[in-house]
Amino acid sequence: MTEIGVVGAGAAAAAAAYVVDGAVPDASITVLEKSGGLCGRAATRRRDGVTYDYGANYIKDDDDRVLDLLDRFDDGLVEVEGGIDVFDRTGEVSDGRDDQERKFTYETGLTRLAKHLFGATDATVHRRTRVEGIARTDDAWVLTDADGERWGPFDVLVLNPPAPQTAALLETADWEHEARENLLDAVRDVEYRTIWTAVLGYPFELDTPYYALVNTDKEHAVGWISREECKPGHVPEGESVLIVQANHEWSVERYDADPEANVADLAAHAAAIVGDDRLTDPAWTDHQGWRYALPEGGLRRGVRDAAEDAGLYCLGDWVAGEARVHAALRNGLETGERLVYNL
Repeated sequence: MTEIGVVGAGAAAAAAAYVVDGAVPDASITVLEKSGGLCGRAATRRRDGVTYDYGANYIKDDDDRVLDLLDRFDDGLVEVEGGIDVFDRTGEVSDGRDDQERKFTYETGLTRLAKHLFGATDATVHRRTRVEGIARTDDAWVLTDADGERWGPFDVLVLNPPAPQTAALLETADWEHEARENLLDAVRDVEYRTIWTAVLGYPFELDTPYYALVNTDKEHAVGWISREECKPGHVPEGESVLIVQANHEWSVERYDADPEANVADLAAHAAAIVGDDRLTDPAWTDHQGWRYALPEGGLRRGVRDAAEDAGLYCLGDWVAGEARVHAALRNGLETGERLVYNL
C-alpha cells in the first residue's frame, strides 16, 4: 500500500488524485482541507435559489487535456453565455476581442468539478482540517493539524496551498534535506495579487450584451465585473447577480476595511461603469477577500524536480505560473503523472 498525503483540496489536487487513483491501484490518498469546501479559489456559494462563483469565474477553453477532462465529467456542465468587453481608467466601455474563448462552469458552480474528480476516486477528504506542521521521519512524512492530531505516515506528500501558505509550512518543516531550502526560496519568490470581491444581487434583469467587463489598463479601482445570470442554472429568471472584483491596489488598501463600505463603494463603481444607477442599491450582497488570488510567477523546474525526488510535490496554478483554473487542472494532471511514474 502506497500512502499519499495531500494538503489542500483545490482543483490541482483533485486532478492529481484522479490520475494517481486510476493508475496506482494500491494507492491510499488522504486529503486534508482547511475549509469546508472543495476546489480552492474556484469557489461557489448558494442562497435563495441563486448559485454564484465568487472566486475564479469559469474554466477557459484553452487546453485540450482539460477539455477532455470536462468531457468525461460533463454532468451539469454548462457554457457561459456572452462575451467579455473592456473598460478603461475612466470607466468607458468598449467592445472586446472577436475571437473570444469558450467559458465553462457547472449548473451547481465550479466546485462541482472537484466533487466529480474526488468522487471518482477512493480518496478520503477531511474538511476543516488545517495542517500546521510537516515532519520527515524514518523515510515517511507525518502531518500535524491545528488540533494537534497527527496524520500519516505517508510515503509521498503533496502540497496544494497557495505559495505563501506553502512557504509557511516549509519554513517550520522538520525536514533536513538540501531540497528544502532551495524549494523554500523558490516558493517565497512567487508573488500574488490580492482581490476583494463583492457579490451584488438585484430583483431585475440587466439589458447588456456582454457577460463580463475587464479593465485592460489596470488603472481603475475595479478590475472585473461579471453577470452570473449568463451561466445557465445560476440565477432565476428576472434577476441579476454581479460579481465585482476590485484591483490589487484597492484590495490591499481596503482588505480589512468595513465590508459594508467596501461593498457600497464597489456597487457605485459598477453602476457608473455599466451605466445603470439602480446598481447602487442591491437587494442583497455578499463579499470575500482573496489575499492570495492571482500568482504572478511560477516554480522553477529544477527546484521542483529535486523536491519530487525526495517525495514532496507542489502543485497548483502558482506552480504553473498562470492564474487560471485550466492551468491548475493541467498542472494537477501533469504532477499526478510524474508522481505515478516515480512510484
